[in-house]
Amino acid sequence: MPDGTGPAPLAPVVLLGRCPRCGSGPLFSGLLTVRQACPSCDLDLRAHDAGDGPAMAGIFIVGTLVVIMALVVDLKYQPALWVHALVWPVVILVLSLAVMRIAKALLVALQYRHGQQAPAP
Repeated sequence: MPDGTGPAPLAPVVLLGRCPRCGSGPLFSGLLTVRQACPSCDLDLRAHDAGDGPAMAGIFIVGTLVVIMALVVDLKYQPALWVHALVWPVVILVLSLAVMRIAKALLVALQYRHGQQAPAP
């Protein structure tokens, strides 16, 4: 836990979805929705916007991993096409949500660490 003088360690913020300032409050109010403010330290999280970064991470990382895994499984086990049609959409969904959540937490934490603020409305 930080003593309030600096940002929280990056690993718990990113992997556990914690507040980038205190490291104890939850960052997300839903699966991928960033909270309005941290319930522990009242950090205003509305100014931190991850934009399309998590989606791009998901496309590149998950797409690459799933194509490689599908090719390896097909070459090694030669399952029927309907098995591929059942297995890979589930794998893609689970991996995409995990990667997007981690990428969103990372981008919010990096924005906080580097002092990026959203423009005034």
